[in-house]
Amino acid sequence: MQDRYTAPRDSRDSSLIRSAPFFKDLPDAAIEKATAHVVIRNHPPNQVILLENDWGSSVYFILEGWVKIRTYNLDGKEVTLNILGKGELFGEMAPLDEVPRSTDVITLVPTIIGNMPAQDFVQLLNSEPQSGIRLAQLMARRLRQVNRRLRLRESDSVSRVADILLFLADGQGKLAEQGIEIPNLPHRELSSLSGLARETVTRVLSKLEKKGLIQRDREILCIPNLDALERMLV
Repeated sequence: MQDRYTAPRDSRDSSLIRSAPFFKDLPDAAIEKATAHVVIRNHPPNQVILLENDWGSSVYFILEGWVKIRTYNLDGKEVTLNILGKGELFGEMAPLDEVPRSTDVITLVPTIIGNMPAQDFVQLLNSEPQSGIRLAQLMARRLRQVNRRLRLRESDSVSRVADILLFLADGQGKLAEQGIEIPNLPHRELSSLSGLARETVTRVLSKLEKKGLIQRDREILCIPNLDALERMLV
């Protein structure tokens, strides 16, 4: 029986996976070979895609939707390490160093993901230097984001929430008429990302909204002026 969340591979599926930024400017033949065995699946919200300590048999491309990268601290408290959206990939490290997964990955909204066999991903890296450069650029950007968040850990609550919003805008922001749009995440996710209490996050978001630095609706948070929000950092 077919998985209820698995869509049959068709021309739309092929177009979706080929549109992933990771494949931009790579030769058509290399893309075709690398994506030949990709399986496209539709996942509901709050579905676990990967578990920590699983072995890595696939690399995952987010074609629509959002996921969170999660781990736990020594006290057993959930810690959200990152939020990834359309165009991002995850699960790329385990196949490269042949060790188990180091984090959980969970969908936040209905999400479409392309599963690429790990051996096809590694073969692409070995055969197309540009794909290796693109992966290195991705890792460098994520490292810069983490370093910035660590530097702000001792800052005040407004700076820390503003930085998380800028962090999400840098990684997942979409240009819209009103400004840069990011997902309007549950406050518990922003709390975990920033290391602040959920009540503190709620209070800071209300303050930023009253100042006109953010605009919120049910699913989208809009930042009209990134520079103005950046000036909130101290």
